[in-house]
Amino acid sequence: MQLNRARILLTGASGGLGRELARQLAGAGAALLLAGRDHARLSALAASLGADAGCVCADLDRDAGVAALTGAAHQFGVNVLINNAGVGAFGLLESQPWPTIERVLATDLVAPIHLTHALLPWLKAQPQAAIVNIGSTFGSLPFPGFAAYSAAKAGLRGFSQALRRELADSLVAVIHIAPRAIDTPLNSEAVNALNRALKSRSDAPDRVARQVVAALRRGDGEHHFGFPERLFAWLNGVAPSLVDRGLANKLALVKQHSPSP
Repeated sequence: MQLNRARILLTGASGGLGRELARQLAGAGAALLLAGRDHARLSALAASLGADAGCVCADLDRDAGVAALTGAAHQFGVNVLINNAGVGAFGLLESQPWPTIERVLATDLVAPIHLTHALLPWLKAQPQAAIVNIGSTFGSLPFPGFAAYSAAKAGLRGFSQALRRELADSLVAVIHIAPRAIDTPLNSEAVNALNRALKSRSDAPDRVARQVVAALRRGDGEHHFGFPERLFAWLNGVAPSLVDRGLANKLALVKQHSPSP
């Protein structure tokens, strides 16, 4: 896709990756409609990007938020939807309160499906359009301590694949991006401590944003970022029992760093 012709709705725009995506997309000539829950941060970001940027404060976990954002997208003339909003929750499943689990599933899976459903007729009517879903390596490599998050991101990957195949005879591209850990405020100190203990690498938001922008330019389907994570994600698809055994050796560290109930 030619980004200087793109009019992009970006959710989760006030977060670490969202801000970098906004800056790089604007730098490539795209017009941006920024969405999130923090009006002050959204307004400041939009002002920094110039005349071709607007913002909408909306809670995508609520029907009213999806409706408001859909209406704003129509007025803005959106032809690209980037489902970037997300939350994390590290901890053993039995130790997490149900509202926490429910929020992860609602924000990371239900909300992007809901917004895509609301905007799909509009996007299909555009001369060229794209839907970009920001997933995670944990969607292909489910990890202990991240059961709800892994479930949501695996669901988002499945949704992306099914929708891509459903829209194969249309002009709407469906792109799924699966980065490894990103160094953003989304990570709690417990997550950062676990990553250090496991010697897991994290990528800076600007690096991930560059990869997302490149994938949108190409318009092709599915991408896993980071090595050896993408290798382990592939291995989990073909020989999950091997990954079971490998991760069993890391379970003690996960439990050690998991927050107490």
